[in-house]
Parts: sequence; structure tokens; C-alpha cells
Amino acid sequence: MLIVADENIPLLEEFFADFGEIRRFPGRQISRADVLDADILLVRSVTKVDRDLLEGSAVRFVGTCTIGTDHLALEYFQRAGIQWSSAPGCNARGVVDYVLGSLLTLAEIEGADLTQRTYGVVGVGEVGGRLVQVLRSLGFNVLLCDPPRQADEGGDYVSLEQIIEQCDVISLHTPLDKTGSDPTWHLLDRERLNQLKPGTWLINASRGAVVDNAALREVLTRREDLQAVLDVWEGEPQVDVELADLCVLATPHIAGYSLDGKQRGTAQIYQALCDYLGHLPQVKLADLLPAPWLAKVELSADSDPAWAMAMLCRGVYDPRRDDADFRRSLTGSVEEQKLAFDGLRKNYPIRREIEGLAVHVDGESVALNQLVKALGGVLVP
Repeated sequence: MLIVADENIPLLEEFFADFGEIRRFPGRQISRADVLDADILLVRSVTKVDRDLLEGSAVRFVGTCTIGTDHLALEYFQRAGIQWSSAPGCNARGVVDYVLGSLLTLAEIEGADLTQRTYGVVGVGEVGGRLVQVLRSLGFNVLLCDPPRQADEGGDYVSLEQIIEQCDVISLHTPLDKTGSDPTWHLLDRERLNQLKPGTWLINASRGAVVDNAALREVLTRREDLQAVLDVWEGEPQVDVELADLCVLATPHIAGYSLDGKQRGTAQIYQALCDYLGHLPQVKLADLLPAPWLAKVELSADSDPAWAMAMLCRGVYDPRRDDADFRRSLTGSVEEQKLAFDGLRKNYPIRREIEGLAVHVDGESVALNQLVKALGGVLVP
């Protein structure tokens, strides 16, 4: 069996070597010739997998080690009898950690109290749902917008117009959809961007084209009261450098790039391939993940909860490092910048997740205990 895979998928050998030969290629460069004789194709979000790529090939299973599927031609797969699988939720916690780190940075710059702001989460799937859970566990006021889920389930949802009107912080976590009943392409267009409340913080860690980048650049140029954090960009790996300069934080599509999330995505596709082939799984992710560098944190019961939150989050992950690395890459020609964008992703440093962090509180503190649990930490003796 021949497996063609994006070279950036972690643990390929550990999970898939027993199935057959593995050939690795840069994800953006996988071609028809590369997959012609392949039985299995494993990708991440940068590879467009459609009829042009697969027609006439031997591929019968496509796995994307990512949450999103907008790069997969699912209708074609169905017509062609190609089985596929994604990895829903694999990097959700990594994105949550990215948003928490971004909120801490924004609050520090503006001297804002995070507990006094109203948060709007647009897109309440695997990622958005996890973010809502954490924010509400922290005691924050959170509004939810997800028209498809609202139509299916009813419940605690508001319109995008209400989010724009009422929220001080808007975090986007929608898939990219141009043609559906609720399209998200340029969901925040020039008109809606102009309607943002004074002082709004806008965070996009979903897909670049969910926000009209040209319109956002124009609005940020006029409105210094708005603050933006962008991890995703229209036209990736090409980036609007002027827009990046206007952002408080700008990063190269790495919000979900925790080691745990990337390896979890590989493990989920391994399980899906085993199911497809009728094989009993032989490899477990728990046996492959290394021990975290930050093994345990001890807090005094007298610690200020706001300080403790910043210390716990930043002790595991601080997006300001990724912002600095990205800004240094935005020099030279457009082609050099594009290569640098992919290079930062390919050579991304080890990063773990806050969830599961062992925390000991020395003494009695209900507030600190609640904080640790809300962040996903584990209270230990």
C-alpha cells in the first residue's frame, strides 16, 4: 500500500509505517503525478484535494489531520467512491489557549479588566464550543452566534448583528463557506466592520477570508479604537503586510499548532484509516506524547487570581513570541515572505496545552481553585 502525505504531519512513521510505503511532499506542492499510484492521501489544510488532483489516481481514502474541510471536495469524493475523514476537535484546545493569550495581551496594553467585557463567539463548533466553556467557567459574559446550530437546535444563540452591537470582544471560529445557506466568506465585510462598537477587540483564528482583509485594513487605518488579532489571512501564504502592521498580534496560521493538537490530529486519522481497512489499532497517542516541560505549578493561596491566570496561561503558551517571529519574516520579496510563512509553520517550536497542567494551591482559596479548573488545569496535592 502506498501512502502519500504532507511532510508536516507529525508521527507519520509511528502511526502509518505498518500500512506500507510512505512518500512525503510539501503540502502545497502535492501534484497529480505524486498521487497517481497512491492508495492513501494524508494532508493538512494547505493541500486542495479535488477532482483535478485525484481523478485517475488509485486513491481511495483521504485523511486531513485538521478540523476544517473547506480544502476537500467532499461532493466529488462521494461521487468517486472515495472515503474521507477529518480530525474534528483535534486542535481546539490549542486555539483556546491562543485566544486566552491574545486576551491577556490586549488587556495588558489597554489596562482593561477581562471580567468586565462582553464576549461574542461566532461559530460554536468544536473550537468555539470549547472557548465558550472556558470563558463562561471564568465567569465572563459570553454571547453565541451560530445560525446553522440555532436552526437545528434552537437555544442560547443571538444574531451576528447583536454580537456586533453588544460585544466588546468578537472571536471568530467558523468554517469557510462560500455557497451554503449561511455563507461565511467575508462574513465581516466593510459594512459590518464599520459597525463594530468603539474599542472592540476582533480575533480571527478560523479562516482568513471570513474577514474581508482589504476592508479591515481600511477600517483599522481610520479607527484607532479597534484592536485586531489575526492568525489567518486571505491568500495565504501571501499576507497583507500593511494589515499585519495594524494588528496588535499577527501570526502565521498557528493558533492550533500545539504539539498535542497536531499529534492528536494524526491519531484521529490513524483511527479512521484503521476503521476503513478493518484493522485493529496498534498504536496509542498516549505512548508517544512526551512529558510536558512545565510539570507542575505551585501557587500561594494569597495569589491574585488575575496574576495567577496570566502566569498559568503564559507559562504554557504566549502568542507574543509567534507574533515577533512572524513580523521578522515580513521582509524581502513576496515570494520570500511566502516561503517564510510556510517555514514558520514547518519549523514551529514545541508548544503544549494548558489543559491538564498540574497546579498545587498552597492553602485554601476557592477563587484560585475555580480559576485552575476553568482553565482546564488539574488541582494536585
